Amino acid sequence: MKKRKDAVEKKLVSWNVNGLRACMGKGFAEFFKKADADVLCLQETKLSQGQLDFAPEGYHVFWNYAQKKGYSGTALFSKEMPLAVTCGISVAEHDTEGRVITAEFRDYYVVTVYTPNAQRELTRLAYRMEWEDAFRGYLGGLRSKKPVIVCGDMNVAHQEADLKNPKPNRGNAGFTDEERGKMTELLDSGFLDTFRYFYPDAKDRYSWWSYMFHARERNVGWRIDYFLASKELEGSLVSADILDAVTGSDHCPVELLVATPH
Repeated sequence: MKKRKDAVEKKLVSWNVNGLRACMGKGFAEFFKKADADVLCLQETKLSQGQLDFAPEGYHVFWNYAQKKGYSGTALFSKEMPLAVTCGISVAEHDTEGRVITAEFRDYYVVTVYTPNAQRELTRLAYRMEWEDAFRGYLGGLRSKKPVIVCGDMNVAHQEADLKNPKPNRGNAGFTDEERGKMTELLDSGFLDTFRYFYPDAKDRYSWWSYMFHARERNVGWRIDYFLASKELEGSLVSADILDAVTGSDHCPVELLVATPH
C-alpha cells in the first residue's frame, strides 16, 4: 500500500510477555529499545503496583493491575501523551483482572486487551462468552466516536489456518466453535484482522507455542495475538507482521504500521 505524502507512519507493537519480571531477564529491555515503537502494549504482565519500576525515557507509561497477585494485567507505553487513558470497560464484574487499557489519540483509540482464557475443561467458557459480548459492546461505543485499533492476546485461533493442528484441537480452549464465533461477530461488527488483511492465505505463522514438546522449535503453534482495526482505518493500514524471531515468552510480539495525517 502506498504511503500518503501527507502522512506519518506510526508503529504499534503488542506482546503477551507471560510475566514481565521474568521477561526482563530474557532481554525485554533490549527488545523494547530496538523496537522503538510509538505505542507498545503488553498483556499478562503478572504484576502488582510497585513490583517493577520500568519507565523508559521518552515514554508515558500506564498500567492496569489485576486484584489477584501474580495474575493477568496489562500495560501501555506511548511516546505521545494520549488525550485520555482508561482502565477496564466500565463493567464491574469484568474489571477486576486488569485486562484492558484504552488510550485515546487524535485519530483513533488504541485498546490493549488480554482476553480471558476458557481454561481446561472449558470451566470458564460461559464467563468468556459474557466477556466477549461486553467487550464488543465497549468497542462499539468507542467506535461511534472515532476509529479503534485493538491489540493483544485474544485467546482464540479464528481460522483453521491459525493453528498447526486444527482437527484434534477443535473444542479445546481457544478453538471452540463458541470462541471462534465471537471473533467472527467482532469482525462482522466492523473490524479487520490486520494480519489476514495483508496475508489472507498465510499458513504456519503463529504467535504462541506451548513450552512442551519443543513446540516452538517445530513451529507447532497458534495465532492468538492480534491487531484488529476498525474498517474506517483500512486506507491507513501500511503493514502487519508477527515478530516470531523474538523470544522471551511463550508468545511473540505482533506489529502494525499505520499512516496518519500530519
